[in-house]
Amino acid sequence: MRGEASRIADRESRDSLAPKLRDTREDAWRIGNELFTITRVLDDNIALDRALTDPSRPVADKVAVVKELVGDRVHPMTMEIMADLVSRRWSLARHIANAVEDFGVDAMMYYADATGATLRVSIELSQLNSALLNLPVVRAKLYDDQATSEARVALFRELFGNKGLNKVTMRLAEHATCNLRRRRYLETIQWLINKFSRHMGQSMVTVTTATPLSDEQVRRLEKVYSAKAGRPVHINSVVDPSVLGGMRIQVGDEVTDNTVVAQLEHLHRTVKAGTN
Repeated sequence: MRGEASRIADRESRDSLAPKLRDTREDAWRIGNELFTITRVLDDNIALDRALTDPSRPVADKVAVVKELVGDRVHPMTMEIMADLVSRRWSLARHIANAVEDFGVDAMMYYADATGATLRVSIELSQLNSALLNLPVVRAKLYDDQATSEARVALFRELFGNKGLNKVTMRLAEHATCNLRRRRYLETIQWLINKFSRHMGQSMVTVTTATPLSDEQVRRLEKVYSAKAGRPVHINSVVDPSVLGGMRIQVGDEVTDNTVVAQLEHLHRTVKAGTN
């Protein structure tokens, strides 16, 4: 989100309403889904964005527009969030949709907290990210804006619907392909991983190896990366038999690939450069 006014509006609104949203506990699932739906409506209607962010328009009028949009069907907390957002100033009209999406993700995290699934969802998102790194064709289809959102979601469900993923993981992953929001699919998944890591007060380190890490290896990696990050880290161990020797380590957007394949590819590029 760009623009000082929008950054302030987003931060102050979420800070002020976080305790109430957290206290909705399992109702946060419904609230998150409603906010994702509203995000998509706003993304598809710039005139509505402008109506809700027009600084010259009375706040009461903007709240009335929201009520007309959602009626009495939404959770009271959803309506309170929207009323707060339309009362604030925004750098650009489309930024209000970003804030609604942020609240939707927050709601899903609070639902995961209430159901004891936060760490599991964080790990599953990292595993999904790792799996798709090796599937470029699938990745491309998941953010193909020429396909319908229904087709993209159907593809995701066909590939991952029977993997036993937590319903929060499924919902967030489906949101990422249903409403592209001018982002690549893995860009959105990494954004979600980072949000969960900050929410838990930890950093997620995904380590991919051909065989499972030993407990001692996990402890050593936790020690090393906790020291680097300056806070606790969680080691997400992913087993991929196609990895030949060494390990591939991902921290946020940074990937360190010490596998045999990566080393051979580096050697090949070096030799090729030397012969040119």
